[in-house]
Amino acid sequence: MLKVMSLMKRRPDLSFDQFRHWAQAEHPKLAQKLPGLRGYRMNVAREENPDNPYDAVSEMWFDNAEARLAAMATDAGKAAGGDAASHCASRFHFLVEEKVFV
Repeated sequence: MLKVMSLMKRRPDLSFDQFRHWAQAEHPKLAQKLPGLRGYRMNVAREENPDNPYDAVSEMWFDNAEARLAAMATDAGKAAGGDAASHCASRFHFLVEEKVFV
């Protein structure tokens, strides 16, 4: 199973509350349409901190890297990616293999 952690910093012209609303109420509607998506979580900072390098971290699970690439190549993937790009000043996609210990 491939886990994609996307570290996101909001655009400077978006307030923290606007970004939080987008990340928790708007963007998930697009992300949930990705074919082959096995799981999805959005983690937004509890409170604004200008020193934080990121404001949110999304987690997405796919069967493998090929499934992720296929999903992102669809119209739904392009819409979700474009939506994220339009709300974030920066994004970093960290592809990991999760090991749960507790």
